[in-house]
Amino acid sequence: MSSKIEVKRVCEYCKKEFTAKTTVTKYCSHKCNQRAYKERMRTKKINSSIIKTIQVKNQNIEQIKGKEFLKVSEVAQLLNCSVRSAYNYIDSGIISSVNLGHRMTRVKRSEIDKLFDT
Repeated sequence: MSSKIEVKRVCEYCKKEFTAKTTVTKYCSHKCNQRAYKERMRTKKINSSIIKTIQVKNQNIEQIKGKEFLKVSEVAQLLNCSVRSAYNYIDSGIISSVNLGHRMTRVKRSEIDKLFDT
């Protein structure tokens, strides 16, 4: 039992007009169908990667928020600036810190909170 229906359609991938023999046909050819499928899978992978990256970033910030003493790199993440800018804030006295030794500068969490209170 074959269908005698012929419907004018526009391919969802290449946007060319074609004659479809069923009412649910979306693509003009098998090639367009394959290419659209690959494009869907590619965007699906990219979106899942972006979501994972955002989750990891948020997880890092949540871990930083729980700490009492922060490294300069963590201060830079909280302030959304570069590490060099965080050091400049420390050098200029905007943020007070303690140097516990070579490469062990620590900033109290309350100092960051004071920065936003004023």
